[in-house]
Amino acid sequence: MARQAGAALHSAALYRADQAADSGELQARHDQLALVNDNLISALADLERRSRAHELLIDVVVTGGGEVAIAAVLHELTGLAVEVEDKFGNLLAWAGDQAPASGRQGAAHDRAELLNRVRRNGCPLRERDRVLAVAQPGDEVLGVLTLIDPSRTAGPYEKLALEFAAVVLAMEMAHKRSLAEIELRLRGDLVDDLLTGTDDQSALARSAALDHDLHPPHQILMIGCTGSDKPERVARAVDQALVRITRSRALTSRRGGSIVVVAPTRSDTVEYEWRELHRLVSDALPRIEVAIGVGRPCANPSDLPRSHREAHRALRVQRGQTHGDGVTTFAELGFYRLVGTAESELEVAEFVREWLGHLIDYDRTHHYDLVTTLWQYYECGGNYDATAHELLIHRSTLRYRLRRIRELTGYDLRAVDTRLNLHIATRAWQIRNGPA
Repeated sequence: MARQAGAALHSAALYRADQAADSGELQARHDQLALVNDNLISALADLERRSRAHELLIDVVVTGGGEVAIAAVLHELTGLAVEVEDKFGNLLAWAGDQAPASGRQGAAHDRAELLNRVRRNGCPLRERDRVLAVAQPGDEVLGVLTLIDPSRTAGPYEKLALEFAAVVLAMEMAHKRSLAEIELRLRGDLVDDLLTGTDDQSALARSAALDHDLHPPHQILMIGCTGSDKPERVARAVDQALVRITRSRALTSRRGGSIVVVAPTRSDTVEYEWRELHRLVSDALPRIEVAIGVGRPCANPSDLPRSHREAHRALRVQRGQTHGDGVTTFAELGFYRLVGTAESELEVAEFVREWLGHLIDYDRTHHYDLVTTLWQYYECGGNYDATAHELLIHRSTLRYRLRRIRELTGYDLRAVDTRLNLHIATRAWQIRNGPA
């Protein structure tokens, strides 16, 4: 009985040990399953948040909400203030409790370096109290999306939402750029057809498709800028100045180094103040010489080729003056309307040759500037000091040149009729040969 009691006690001890071991294993498995369950719940919640972010941002793409809607959705998803900028740092949209300070942040080279760091990082990058992501559909950065996070609360989800939003912003900005390029090309094609000649019905229909009304009278402006190797910058300055003056976008194109503008006319009797256009463009493009030629208004689109020829002639006359910078309208040309027309070209050439032939030959043979000297002398009203100043020569050099001109031509440069004819001939020569 003792042996049996001992065996029973031993069996009971083994049973209790096995029961304790099983209970511990079950508890461990229970804890493990609880952890897995928590992870699944967290993953499901994260998946739901991601899915909601995707749905909201894709809805922006479908509805065409643009930068403003993207900023609003990202603010809703993250609870942080949001800024949308172009690649230059100009504010396009924002969302949050307080409007951000307008203007660019930092110097251009500092911003370029920052954007390069974001690109190299390959994902949103924190820069002090901001988290930045770039909108980059290809190799070029089109915009920047920023979370304002001074408390540094932005975690993986906020950065993921920012990254999703940057992709949507890249699609939106690439789409807008594509539309802008197509519109620019269509506008350029329409302008080219208007300058060469097209029927009124076709021109009116095509302009209406581009949201431009050609029914009111229009006129042609030709704008030439000397000293700029960036035609896009010039075109942008002209477009912005035209919007300020006409309160609408004009049809523009580039031809032969000049910008051609099909601009509306304010009324039948009063034109826009195109000298104000010259001032605005000159202010936007310092150290660049801006010359503008203006043709007369046309009631019908089919008449615009005539205004184009007039604007071209006015621009040539403006560039042929002592100071090429300025505005000349066709109505102001007077005698110079005859210069440069197909009908008068031969007569003008013969007139110039008759009065200036000896000087032209002498300049060509001796590489001299007697014709330019005579032209400048008359442009300055016969004033020695002003002429010498414009030609950047000494007064005695000017006297020598004028004496040489009298010897070669035999003309009395102070005689009224001779002075008139020589002035006209030199001006015509200057216009036909371009700026000195």
